[in-house]
Amino acid sequence: MKCIIVVFGQGTKLTVTDAAAAAPVLNILRPSREELSSSKVTLVCLINQMSGPFADVRWLVNGNSVTEGVFTGSAEQQPDKKFKMSSYLTIESSEWDKDTQLTCEATVASKTTRRSIKKSDCSD
Repeated sequence: MKCIIVVFGQGTKLTVTDAAAAAPVLNILRPSREELSSSKVTLVCLINQMSGPFADVRWLVNGNSVTEGVFTGSAEQQPDKKFKMSSYLTIESSEWDKDTQLTCEATVASKTTRRSIKKSDCSD
């Protein structure tokens, strides 16, 4: 796969790839058992098999995009020349307890993948 990435100024990115670029693979990790007894919980979205070092990552709470409590790290290149990165969403424990649908969405080279989780999907 060919990929050309140019960054202008304060982060405007131009990414040119061939049509064979694959969509990223996502996995969401639920809050830890220890964290469930605190006032806030954090979910982790693992973004793998990225064709380039940039991704647009969004978190949605019940379908609504959120930015508060979101941190997304930088991409790291893997030995297979693909990239991976992680994004974190910290919410109130009460939001998790309400069985809210939480979605991580990542777009790389115009290919988007979404993964959702809610408390009832997880067995304790």
